[in-house]
Amino acid sequence: MSLVLSAPKLVLLAVHLTAKADLDSLSFLAANHGAVLRKELLLRIVLTYLPETLKSEEYVSFIKEIENGEYAAPEHWDVDISAVQDLSEEQALKKVRKLHLQKLSWSDAPVEAEGDLLTLFLLRRAYQVDEEAGLLTQLPDLVAPFLEHSPYLRTWTISVLLPLLRRNYEFYPQDSVPITLAQFEQLSDTEAIDFLLSQTGADDDCSNVARDLRCLVGPWIHNDKRWISTKSNPAQEGDDQDHEHLVCPGWEQVLVWMTTQAGTSWKNAVETIDHWHGPEDADLGGFGHMWMEEEKQSYLERRYAQAALACAYLVPNATTDALTGAYTIALEVTKLLDDPLPSLQTAASNLSPVPDLGSTNIMFAKHVTFLRNNMLEEDNVLTKPTKLATTLLSALVVSAYISTRAGSPMTVRKAGELAILQDEREQKAEFSKLIHTISERGSNTEDKFWIKTRNELLWLRDWGADEDETSLDANEEHSAVFGRLKKEFIEVEVLKALLAHTQQPLSKETLRSTVYAAAMAAYDNASNPNRTRGGLKKCNDIIYAFPGTIERSLVATQRVEALLKATHGLSDYKLVLKKGEPFTPVVLRVHHDPLSIIQKVLEQNPKSYTQIQDLVDVGRNMIAASLTVKDKSGHPALTAEMEPEQMLNAERRITAMCIDTALTEDDFETAYTYVVNRLAALSGPLQASPRKASSGSLRVNTPVRDDWSWRAALQAGMYQRTARTMRPTHLGTASGNPDIRHLEQRIECLATALRVAPANTLPEILKNYRRTEEALDAAIKAEAEQESAWDDAADRQVMPGTFKTPTPQRESGGRQGTSSKHRATEEAPMSLFDLSRASMLSAQKNFTALSNFNITAQNKSSNAEPDVGEQQQRARKRDQLRNAAVGGLTAGVGWLIGAQPVHKEQEED
Repeated sequence: MSLVLSAPKLVLLAVHLTAKADLDSLSFLAANHGAVLRKELLLRIVLTYLPETLKSEEYVSFIKEIENGEYAAPEHWDVDISAVQDLSEEQALKKVRKLHLQKLSWSDAPVEAEGDLLTLFLLRRAYQVDEEAGLLTQLPDLVAPFLEHSPYLRTWTISVLLPLLRRNYEFYPQDSVPITLAQFEQLSDTEAIDFLLSQTGADDDCSNVARDLRCLVGPWIHNDKRWISTKSNPAQEGDDQDHEHLVCPGWEQVLVWMTTQAGTSWKNAVETIDHWHGPEDADLGGFGHMWMEEEKQSYLERRYAQAALACAYLVPNATTDALTGAYTIALEVTKLLDDPLPSLQTAASNLSPVPDLGSTNIMFAKHVTFLRNNMLEEDNVLTKPTKLATTLLSALVVSAYISTRAGSPMTVRKAGELAILQDEREQKAEFSKLIHTISERGSNTEDKFWIKTRNELLWLRDWGADEDETSLDANEEHSAVFGRLKKEFIEVEVLKALLAHTQQPLSKETLRSTVYAAAMAAYDNASNPNRTRGGLKKCNDIIYAFPGTIERSLVATQRVEALLKATHGLSDYKLVLKKGEPFTPVVLRVHHDPLSIIQKVLEQNPKSYTQIQDLVDVGRNMIAASLTVKDKSGHPALTAEMEPEQMLNAERRITAMCIDTALTEDDFETAYTYVVNRLAALSGPLQASPRKASSGSLRVNTPVRDDWSWRAALQAGMYQRTARTMRPTHLGTASGNPDIRHLEQRIECLATALRVAPANTLPEILKNYRRTEEALDAAIKAEAEQESAWDDAADRQVMPGTFKTPTPQRESGGRQGTSSKHRATEEAPMSLFDLSRASMLSAQKNFTALSNFNITAQNKSSNAEPDVGEQQQRARKRDQLRNAAVGGLTAGVGWLIGAQPVHKEQEED
């Protein structure tokens, strides 16, 4: 049927047929009136009036006809023209002007589709169908037939339509987000990735993680709009030119999502890397194939591999499953680098050596920050996809796996901190937890368990580095999780655990003697007296390596400990016993008189006498180690009954040594302090000589009679001040006259000597006492005369404004004369011969009267006038010294008269 209609009516009829979706009639109309119904006009009519609810399959063929200009309508077709036939031309023209047909292009139309009417039509039609009808699922049928027509349309379909369609309608229809195609395109790259992966891995469901990345992110990334160009830092590139690099912000967000999953749900991260192979693993929905440029592909793969390494470090769980997952990640990265690894079980079983990492820049302590922050930074050497980084990661994962499998959980990050920081305290704490757990689990196990355990622990120390067991550097440090721990320390700890949980074929006594012998062998071979190093450290470790066998309460153990303490105490001093031969520990153990070594210390170390307590402790430890009491065969023979006496005599002897050395170095004040404070406290009744054992096998090296205290006190009492003598730092209540003060101190030293000296030495001491007292009296008298001269000189002077009247004391001659007489009486020296004779006579009549000598002197001096108070104090001071001497003398000469010393308590009674 031939239609004769005007152009306006033809347009109106085409619109009417389009609105009714009568596409067959429209096709016939277009075929017969192509001059009017041109391609653009028809596409605009369809775009504007074709119902959006019409299925794509019902009109896509007509769109093809429009594109090709060839219509499939039959030659004769009955078209209903009733809608326009009664319209006048003027009416028809007016209606055409009111059609408001949509344009194919729009303000934000893609530049790539400019001038391509079909592509523009399909895009606008797709937006309309989605926005007006919400029939996004109809769009693939609309655009698929035309993908070969337009590369842009293919890209748009794959990177925009397909991800949104899968996200909302195929994968998560129950969690569909109301968003249109246009809105989805307007999202930033970061927002788009967050939207696409918002349900991925939710509720720890990792079954669809790889699918979503493959089917949502994979297609979405294939769009040039996802890329931006950035300028690099010239300093990083090594030249002065700025370099442009392509960066994909959306891909970076994918990597952030991956690392976030590793920290919160490590299974999702492992599933991602294990079943999704990165940017090349994309499901484009059958819409064709797309390839990245080499630069883009290289960037995507490099960044993906770095994110994968970061995920391994971020796995927070310390379980064998989690660490297996972390190792799986390392495996996948090494596949990308064409350097595959063995399985985790194989690696943990074989314990293959790890290439030396200590000489590389990856083990710097400052890089530990990369374990905690900036995991995706390009300059992070730990996650940068290199063979060095994967080698380190695999070693750390195996280390953490071995520790966790043994019962002491360790994360990959923790293993990294231990290996990179090389903090000995942290490593030792982690090792202690591990060996403790192994010990608890290792009871009633076979030997192969302990062999395997030992090998694993040693591997954790050096990661299998080849080592010469006999070399001096067998304990050198390594870049491993326990690299700062000495091999010997680990061996000892393993042996402790072994002994604690296995039955010994040897008796406990045999084992003890063997251990002590080994400890002493280590001691004797030591060259350094410091117990934290070398042979002494080995001796210490051996003794305390067997807590169940070598108890601390055992006498032998206590003796070894005392020996170590004594030796270590000498390590702070310069000490040479023979010319050119530094002191070695074995010398102390075999020395015939070990206490004499302290005298060498005092001689070779100036001012060392001030460390008297440290030296006394060394001496007491020598006694506790039984170095001074041995049997004929040289074995320790100190008994509990002998020890207090030996300790006391050692302290006396060392104190005397320090006094003599102080005097030698002209430090009289220190010597005096030691005499009056230490010797007085240490001295007591004379010790009887020890009785030897009936067998005569006991050999005591240290004499038991105190022949040092009185000699040291006598030497201090005989010391004469010189220009080299150190001055006192404070006077206290002592005389301000240095000569008088010194003589008073000497008398105190001699008084101490009298109290502690044997009877046959008294004459010598008494002679010195008398001379010293005479010198003191002379000094006091000289000082009194000088003071009197000063007073007389002052009395003869007449001060302005005063009356010239006689001084009462001079006129009367009463008080002054009495005072002078009393002072002369008090200051008159008493010879020690008279003192000793009076002491013996008094002791025969009433021995307790001797103790009241001081009280009598004080009562006499109490009658003195106030103006001679200073002289009274001196007199009382001298009385006290004399009384001290009397007490010592009585003790010394009491044997002549058969008297027993009277204690203070008896005197008071």
